[in-house]
Amino acid sequence: MIDIYTDPVAKPRMTQRDRWEQRTCVVRYRQYCDKLRADCEHHGWTLPDSVAMTFVIAMPVSWSKKKRREMLGCHHSCKPDIDNLIKGVLDALRPDDDSGVWRVSAVKRWGKCGCVILQDWHV
Repeated sequence: MIDIYTDPVAKPRMTQRDRWEQRTCVVRYRQYCDKLRADCEHHGWTLPDSVAMTFVIAMPVSWSKKKRREMLGCHHSCKPDIDNLIKGVLDALRPDDDSGVWRVSAVKRWGKCGCVILQDWHV
């Protein structure tokens, strides 16, 4: 299991033009992928073929303390879409071929700070 403390970023729709045009969403996504790879490499962790992912989305600072207490740990049902968050992790940690991953469990939750929790999903 590995906890990576960074705000989860969904994979954006990219075109050939993104190779030379520096759109903010693509730059942010590439920095996120670099962070995932660096942390996993630092801890000697590789993405297994069966993985459970938890995406903790930081609560907005504009929320009241009461709302923050109520929403802490609750399911996150807003954007970004969970399938794009999963694609981002798979493409970052298995850039050449992520077809070997045969099972993924993923959940989005509200939290105090952003985090991606990855763990081997045992049969």
